[in-house]
Amino acid sequence: MKHEVSLERPAVSAYTVPADAPEADATFAWDTTTVIVVEITAGDATGTGWTYAPTAAATVVDEQLTPAIRGLDALDIPAAHDAMTKAVRDAGRPGVAACAISAVDIALWDLKARLLELPLVRLLGAARDEVPVYGSGGFTTYHDTHLAAQLNGWVHGQHIPRVKIKVGEGWGRAAARDVSRVRTARDVIGPQAELYVDANGGYTRKQAVRVGRVLAEYGVGWFEEPVSSDDLPGLAQVRDALVCDVTAGGYGYDLPYFGRMIPSVDCLQVDATRCGGLTEWLRAAALAQAHGLEVSAHRAPHAHAAAAACVPNLRHIEWSHDHVRIESMFFDGALDPTGGVVRPGCGIGHGLQLRTDEVAEFRVV
Repeated sequence: MKHEVSLERPAVSAYTVPADAPEADATFAWDTTTVIVVEITAGDATGTGWTYAPTAAATVVDEQLTPAIRGLDALDIPAAHDAMTKAVRDAGRPGVAACAISAVDIALWDLKARLLELPLVRLLGAARDEVPVYGSGGFTTYHDTHLAAQLNGWVHGQHIPRVKIKVGEGWGRAAARDVSRVRTARDVIGPQAELYVDANGGYTRKQAVRVGRVLAEYGVGWFEEPVSSDDLPGLAQVRDALVCDVTAGGYGYDLPYFGRMIPSVDCLQVDATRCGGLTEWLRAAALAQAHGLEVSAHRAPHAHAAAAACVPNLRHIEWSHDHVRIESMFFDGALDPTGGVVRPGCGIGHGLQLRTDEVAEFRVV
């Protein structure tokens, strides 16, 4: 390998995948998911990254990020990340642009590891061999039979000892059904498994406190976004009123966001496919550790697995049903969560290879 290996023009594609059943949380419903895939070549290696975002993210990669990084040294990821961040300053970094940066950054880390012929977890330096996961799904559109089957598969089939379901249906207008679904979930998983809920910001402050106290009777220990993640005083108010951990951070698009959120949560959630890739994910994890908090990887489990193994203050990664399904369809090398952990490190890079031909039917860009 030469001393300097220059980045070529990234190749970007977008795919829209139908859900296996209608999905919804407290505030939004969907029946398809769009994934943006970025492939970057330098020398004789190619790295792959992705994000879950509108097709506009692909345009950002082509028009704004490519001119900023093309020709840079593939080993100097901080320089490329900084160049991308500066390139979208006028367009605005939060949102679609941050997702685009995330996909490119994940590809850059995969590329660097492949150039050095190392597993990504070895390049970063492991803190653990196994990464805990929690099963995540339980959409509000699921009837009880569907919910029970999904939870049963995780807890009793794959022996994942922690699971999460959606609550807050209809912007908090179906609290009685929320409680009923939590009761069903506890009956299915038994008394030993950990039970989490995610309200996606659907409740008001006092409503979240009232519901949270009822859910405590069913052993709910994790209450994600009980109120909007933009309502930091509200998150702190709910956190201080409840015994369970109150968590948020999945909508963080830059490091200052996490700095503002840390005083309001018990565990910081960080999404590498939104926040600026693994570069910013690792920075956010360090920021959380400096304040005595653990981090949990939000969605896109295969994008996080290697980096998650490399931070000492990790709690777990989200084994999200919709993203696991897509990543298992799209990539060779998908991980096995049986036993409640995954073990990244097989093969070079992040260990995944895009099945280009097999997923061509879903391509839209």
